[in-house]
Amino acid sequence: MKLRIILAGIMVAALSTVAYAQQPIVIKLSHVVAVDTPKGKAALQFKKFAEERSKGRVRVEVYANSMLYKDKEELEALQLGSVQMLAPSLSKFGPMGVKDFEAFELPYLFDDYADMHKVTQGPLGQQMLKKLESKGIVGLAYWDNGFRQLTANKQLKSPNDCRGLKMRIVSAKITDAYMRALGAIPQVMSFGEVYQAMQTGVVDGGENTFSNIYTQKMYEVQKHLTVTNHGYLGYAVIANKRFWDGLPADIRAILESSMRDATKYNNDIAQKENNEALAAIKKSGKTKVTLLTPQERLTWKKALVPVHKQMEGRIGKDLIKAIYKETNFDPARL
Repeated sequence: MKLRIILAGIMVAALSTVAYAQQPIVIKLSHVVAVDTPKGKAALQFKKFAEERSKGRVRVEVYANSMLYKDKEELEALQLGSVQMLAPSLSKFGPMGVKDFEAFELPYLFDDYADMHKVTQGPLGQQMLKKLESKGIVGLAYWDNGFRQLTANKQLKSPNDCRGLKMRIVSAKITDAYMRALGAIPQVMSFGEVYQAMQTGVVDGGENTFSNIYTQKMYEVQKHLTVTNHGYLGYAVIANKRFWDGLPADIRAILESSMRDATKYNNDIAQKENNEALAAIKKSGKTKVTLLTPQERLTWKKALVPVHKQMEGRIGKDLIKAIYKETNFDPARL
């Protein structure tokens, strides 16, 4: 009798394990940009890798273009567990109290992708991701988009040309500060609202990467685009900490390897796709593209780099110096 009860218990446990194994772990991954951007494509690559490598034990549902949450709502949704993964822009972490990430908003902090990768792919970048854990968030990776450019309905050749213009920005103190340094009037606005605001004249212009300007069709409602490369736009792929820590160890390992490969995919295509987007914008003839000479770019740099000093109290002087050391940047040489 006792043996029969034990055997029955073993069978029930086994059946329960099988039933559990048959239920896939569902991961909702939400983001606010188009599917055909580097981030949009990388999210789908992560889905592909995770589902294939887990042999169906994981199902990743990707929600693009603010379909699930707008950028003002998504971090709270992640913390509440309504969504398991996000890939927000790095500027989003400052308002929630992790101000280290605001360093990425500093204008002309990086000259190119190689400079920026010294930080995001090095120990300093990993230390910064660790600081998200106090907010119930696990930082998994940095994904590049590209460098920000300025668009407007007038040509912007010099910093003075921005005076009095209503320029759309993300909700970030540093972006607000450098727009004000140019004499512009910053207008905080969700990403999904920008096209209509430009179309109707609610804002005069804004800043974004070539891929976002192209895929969101901003070039259709802006007469001018200036290639300033004044700021880096990147994302942190993040997960709800309670969800992530609660995953079976083998599944977490599969997701980590999938994320490494999706990150490489994203960063490999980001520069290429931005270059292709610029070519497509030029070909459309709908907006005039202005290229700056080295001297003109230096004028912009001199106008905006003083914001670094202005923000030392907010971000931390030591962190800014650590980034300078990684990229071999010295403001005094300007």
